[in-house]
Amino acid sequence: MSKYKRLTIDDIARMAGVSRTTASMVLNGRAEQFRISVATKERVLATASENNFQPSHSARALRSGCSNTLGLVIPELTNFAHASLAQAMEPICHLAGYQMLVVSSNDDPQQEIAGIEHLIARQVDGLIIVPCSPEPEVYLKWSARLPLFLVDRRVDNPSLPFVITDAEGAVAELVFDALKTGASEVYYFGGQPHLSPSIDRLQGFRTALSQSGIKEQPGWVRARDYRRSSGYELMKACYQDLGRYPQVLFTGAITLLEGALAFISENRHFNIAPKRIITFDDHNLLDCLPLKIDSIEQDSHALAAASLENLIGLINRKKPVSGAVPARLHWRSRRA
Repeated sequence: MSKYKRLTIDDIARMAGVSRTTASMVLNGRAEQFRISVATKERVLATASENNFQPSHSARALRSGCSNTLGLVIPELTNFAHASLAQAMEPICHLAGYQMLVVSSNDDPQQEIAGIEHLIARQVDGLIIVPCSPEPEVYLKWSARLPLFLVDRRVDNPSLPFVITDAEGAVAELVFDALKTGASEVYYFGGQPHLSPSIDRLQGFRTALSQSGIKEQPGWVRARDYRRSSGYELMKACYQDLGRYPQVLFTGAITLLEGALAFISENRHFNIAPKRIITFDDHNLLDCLPLKIDSIEQDSHALAAASLENLIGLINRKKPVSGAVPARLHWRSRRA
C-alpha cells in the first residue's frame, strides 16, 4: 500500500466543516451560482490551499466534455528535431488556453498505439502526431474519435491533414550546389525509407543528381534508421567499401551526421574527410567544428504554430489545411 494519502473533496469538506456538495461547488468555481456565502467560500478555498488540493481534472473533463488538454506523440524525446518541435509547441499551446501532454512512440507502432490510447484515456481534446507508420488505417480510426493532425511526417490519405517541412527543395538546392563545384559523386545516408521525410529527402537528392547530369551509382544511397549508431555504421561501411571517404556526403538527419563524424573522429580522419558534407537538421555546435558543414534547419516554431492552429480549428469544426513550411539553409561552406 502506498504511504501517500490522496486527498478527496470529501476530505476537504470534512476539514472545512461543510457538505461535500458545497465543497464541490466552491472548488469548481460555482459558489456564486449557488449563492454560497463568501465566508464559506473562503473557508473551503483556504482549506484546499493549505493542503495543496486540486480538484480531479479527469472528473471535470467528464462533466464538461472538454479538458483543455492536447496530446503530442513524437518518435523520440532525444531526437533534436522532435525535441525542438515539442519545445516550440508548449508555449503556443499555453497561450491558446491548453495544456499539452507529450508521449514518445520510440518509432515503434505498438508503443505509438499505447501512447495514443493513454492520451485518449486522459480525455485530451485533440491529438498532434509525428506518425511512425505509413499506414493510413492506423490513424483514420483515431481521427474518427477525436480531432487529429499530423506534423513533420505525412501519411498518404486526404482525410489525414498534415504540415511538413519542404525538404525536397532544400535538399536539392544544397546537393546541386555541391555537385556543380566539380564533384563527381555524392553519397546519401538516410533513415527508414518508408517514412515521408525519407521519401522527400531522397527525392531532393535525386533531383540534384538529375539537374547535375550525374547518374546515380549503386551504393550511393544507403539507409537504415535515424539513430546515431546507424550513422556510425553507414560511414564505417562506406569507408571500407571505397578505401576512402566519398567526395560529397549528405546525411538525412543530424543524428546520422553525429554517427558519421564519430567514426571520422575516432580514426582521426578530419584531414581526409569528405570535401563537402551536408546534413538535414541544424545545431549551433556545427559552427564549432573543423569541418564546414552545410545544413537544413526546420522551422520548429512554424511547424508547431501551423499544427496547433489546425488542430484547434478541427476542435471548433473548421476545415484543416495541409501544407509545407520552408526550410532555412545554412551555407557554412561559403564562409571564409
